[in-house]
Amino acid sequence: MNGSSAAGSRLSVLDGWRGISILLVLACHLLPLGPKPWQMNSAAGVMGMAIFFTLSGFLITSFLLNNSSVVDFLIRRIFRIVPLAWLYMAIALFVMNSPPEFYITNFLFVANWPPMWLGSANGHLWSLCMEVQFYLAIALLVVLMRNKWMMLIPFFCIAVTMYRVINEVHVAINTYYRIDEILAGCILALVYNGKLGDSLMHYAKQMWVAQIVLALLFVVSSHPEAGFMNYLRPYFAAAMVGSTLFNGRTLVAQLLNTRILFYIATISYALYVVHPLLEQTWLGSGDTLVKYLKRPLLFAAVFITAHISTFYYEKWWIAFGKTFSRKVVSQSVTS
Repeated sequence: MNGSSAAGSRLSVLDGWRGISILLVLACHLLPLGPKPWQMNSAAGVMGMAIFFTLSGFLITSFLLNNSSVVDFLIRRIFRIVPLAWLYMAIALFVMNSPPEFYITNFLFVANWPPMWLGSANGHLWSLCMEVQFYLAIALLVVLMRNKWMMLIPFFCIAVTMYRVINEVHVAINTYYRIDEILAGCILALVYNGKLGDSLMHYAKQMWVAQIVLALLFVVSSHPEAGFMNYLRPYFAAAMVGSTLFNGRTLVAQLLNTRILFYIATISYALYVVHPLLEQTWLGSGDTLVKYLKRPLLFAAVFITAHISTFYYEKWWIAFGKTFSRKVVSQSVTS
């Protein structure tokens, strides 16, 4: 983000976390993680999404801190997210025989608001809805507040968490109950970029001592039976990721810097988007035994599809978005 090779090395641990986040989500949806009473599938899914949202908040905020063009930000994000999302939505909603309102709300990324327009093949798209809503909200905040927008982020984050506490909501897919997980990542970016004071940054650099403790607290806060600890999950996730971000020489950080996790991180968006629809096919059919005997084939199909999508479909749109953004920004500067 800041152009130095050291910073680039430190930021590479984020690819490791992204790889872990999508693996947790895939495990949640496609594998039996222990006896049902233990509720480990639920915990794995919550952990995966909390890490993903932390990364999203961190990267988006870091981008906006180092790039003042909101137009550039929005164009790049639109061409990164929308092409695959809309293609998947068109196929999934057709397969689900969805009514017109499902198409409208999903294509506008508002399907995770009551009364909810989510089903078996598109239920996971609630997270994309929240992401896009966050993009628009933070872009508007930057435009309206200029350089003061960053100081409002911690207050918004705490306000959302307190709203969850008041309504006793541990986990939900509605934006107004979940966006503190993204905002906690935004706070991490403010700390990392020195926007919240040198003393706080100094404290953050010492968190490597408690990496294992932070990881355990994060795991506990992601379990359905953790009670009030669920309210602290956004902050444990951000602190856990931050502990490796500020201290790249620890064993945990080094384990995150592997080629396999980097590859999984590279295709993670496509993995997340396509896997539920593929599970609806023959690859996911049958009784319990047959279904899980087919799991290697399903995983292979998911990874192959994601690879093709990432390097042949999404890559073109991302490149087009960057080129289009440069033209728009340059024209706005010269006009």
